[in-house]
Amino acid sequence: MFVWSYWKTIFTSPASPSNEFCLSKADKEQYEKEERPESQQEILRRAAKDLPIYTTTASRAIRYCDRCQLIKPDRCHHCSACDMVNNCVGFSNYKFFLLFLMYSLLYCLFVAATVLQYFIKFWTNELPDTHAKFHVLFLFFVAAMFFISVLSLFSYHCWLVGKNRSTIETFRAPTFRNGPDKNGFSLGCSKNLREVFGDEKKYWLLPVFTSLGDGCNFPTRLVIMDPEQLTVSSQNEPAKSSGANQSFPTRPLSESQNRLLASDSQWVESGPEEENVKSGAKKHIIVSVES
Repeated sequence: MFVWSYWKTIFTSPASPSNEFCLSKADKEQYEKEERPESQQEILRRAAKDLPIYTTTASRAIRYCDRCQLIKPDRCHHCSACDMVNNCVGFSNYKFFLLFLMYSLLYCLFVAATVLQYFIKFWTNELPDTHAKFHVLFLFFVAAMFFISVLSLFSYHCWLVGKNRSTIETFRAPTFRNGPDKNGFSLGCSKNLREVFGDEKKYWLLPVFTSLGDGCNFPTRLVIMDPEQLTVSSQNEPAKSSGANQSFPTRPLSESQNRLLASDSQWVESGPEEENVKSGAKKHIIVSVES
């Protein structure tokens, strides 16, 4: 299981932005000719008007990657390791990465437990005086140190899954059009867990893809919508609305994602933010690879 999880983690594509996020040839040439940031942003806004993008930079600007020359989907960042808007771990292989950490822990624990009796004999001078006893000492310390280090990383990612955050979102809250919201993508601990591992628990411990969604649409918690956001939503012709303050994006949610959102009462975790989301609207955000 350790080898299988590792194999799936490194050989599964994490998903990349589709071609619709690339600027057209005319827009790209015009963008490169413009020197004023205001004019460049106007070009990006025109190109992104039909894209389901709801997050911006801290200065309310459309996020654009100059190196890859495409508009960044929500939660997407340029990966310095891949040198492109991509990532080593993203939507398609995040479950495999978590399972790899878990089976690494079990593997190190198994090695340390089976070597422990010989480690004790080493200190009591009960082992034969051969070079093998130093190998036993080295193996026990390596297994124990790897267990401690991987345990901290695994615990951290379990917390991230429970909060539905990427590592970058932990340090810098995503900025929606109504302002930053660190819990903007959280649907509650149970639903956040199901988004990564799927509905069927019998597949949770197997390195097979069971994450909910299609990698393009991503549900968010209830957030307050400002007039600008309502205008953007109303301009999307295929969009459908239900009620005065509820808008839906151009792309429909998958059946599995609709099941996640079946109970509105479980969308938002209890907390001081609860009062700020009662008058909000349902939105669906592009899922993207995470750094």
